[in-house]
Amino acid sequence: MKIINKLIFPLIALTLIMGACKKDYLLTNPTDSVDKNAVFTTTANALAALNGINRSLYIQYSRQEEGGQGNVNLNIDYMGDDIVNTVSTTAFGVHKWVTHRSAANPNNSFIYTFYYRIIANANLIIDNIDNAEGSLADKKMIMAEALTYRAWAHFILVQVFGKRYDAAGNNTQAGVPIMNSSIVDGTPGKPRASVEAVYGQINADLDLAITTFSGATARPNKSHFNINTAKGIKARVALTQGRWAIAAQNALEARTGLTLMTNAEYLSGFNNYDNQEWMWGSRQQEDQTTYFYSFFAYLGTFNSTANRTVPKRMNSMLYNQIAASDVRKLLWDPAGNSTNFIAYNQPAGVVSNSTASYKQGKFRNAGSTSVGDVVNMRVGEMFLIEAEARARLGIAGSASETTSAQNVLFTFAKNRNPNYVLTTNVGTALLNEILIQRRIDLWGEGFRFFDLKRQNLPLDRTGSNHTIALSGVLSVPSGGPEWQWAIPQSEIDANPAIGPGGQNP
Repeated sequence: MKIINKLIFPLIALTLIMGACKKDYLLTNPTDSVDKNAVFTTTANALAALNGINRSLYIQYSRQEEGGQGNVNLNIDYMGDDIVNTVSTTAFGVHKWVTHRSAANPNNSFIYTFYYRIIANANLIIDNIDNAEGSLADKKMIMAEALTYRAWAHFILVQVFGKRYDAAGNNTQAGVPIMNSSIVDGTPGKPRASVEAVYGQINADLDLAITTFSGATARPNKSHFNINTAKGIKARVALTQGRWAIAAQNALEARTGLTLMTNAEYLSGFNNYDNQEWMWGSRQQEDQTTYFYSFFAYLGTFNSTANRTVPKRMNSMLYNQIAASDVRKLLWDPAGNSTNFIAYNQPAGVVSNSTASYKQGKFRNAGSTSVGDVVNMRVGEMFLIEAEARARLGIAGSASETTSAQNVLFTFAKNRNPNYVLTTNVGTALLNEILIQRRIDLWGEGFRFFDLKRQNLPLDRTGSNHTIALSGVLSVPSGGPEWQWAIPQSEIDANPAIGPGGQNP
């Protein structure tokens, strides 16, 4: 993997898009790139480059299923047990635990390319922003955001393509290549670094980003990172590594001064980053619709084939664990007769499965197009990370952390369910209560496969409305090779530092 030295996302005019994946997609300078010397003359131009990365999270790519971060989220959740498929012939291959193991699958190539291109652009910003003309505060803001992007992208990649981080192990297992410079060094490619080394780079970038945000210009909007979101990602990373105290502290600091949403906001469609609970999200303008590429064309109420014929549903066993007085109970329709969630009144002859039981109404389009803001981080997640981490510290022997976990959970759950009372659960029972709350609250936001993998839990869809016919597979043991996506064949062929011997088993 040669490090490219030109910006390869839409930047100054924000009109270019990433081309289709090619065999040499990480080896050559693409024709739609912008020379770095033309970009990093001023902080204003560098901010445009940063905005290009922001926009890359939701623009159209080469295939309909490649709509940016929202589509990645759907793939990650489809591999879990909480989203239920509707039609056997149209299931995402990842839902059946088949296509993610194919090195030739375009989904694997898209995810691999998507995040490494974010890293490549972040590297160019990191390596050149100091020479740009502009205020120090602006430089710090741009640098800190680029560092956060580089850490976040490596974090997603190592969770997808590497083995899980084992808090009790030495983590020498193969992770992913670390790309931390835009300087072309003449080497033919980068090898897969160990999982430990990748997490070391992630944490170093996040720590530097958090420090750099001090004294930085305030972010323009929620499409950008700030110190709260950097600490939120730090909390996610620590939770995955089993570093409970670090996870709890960073989650607490990330949410400090921020507010959970009201029940009315919870029912408003999860499509607007002005929601007070959203910490980081992608705003899509109405005149920049991505039509059938959009996240909301797959998990929303936009009148698309994917929504009409394959409405996404909730695991019935999980739904039954939502209290009747909990606002979230209103976001799924167990009977399948709601007229609020799925596009109804289809023309004669148009196939629709809008009466599917347990269909979702969490994500709803704001208007008649597929446009909608995509949520990337919320305050509620920070409560849940803190509660889980403190509960695990309690299991390890700290009674005070158990009490803290109960209180954090109470503040969060009381917001969603006015009848919730302070739990008396302790130990594993408390942890399980928190994890159920996490599954309910973060449904459809791209966490479930990662949560199963980090906890070394098996996939278990049995006893629910999942069926073999619809889902392909009902159970997968933990720890096997199935939990790693195949490295794209394009990378294996083009990067001798990985080569065929570096493929996942």
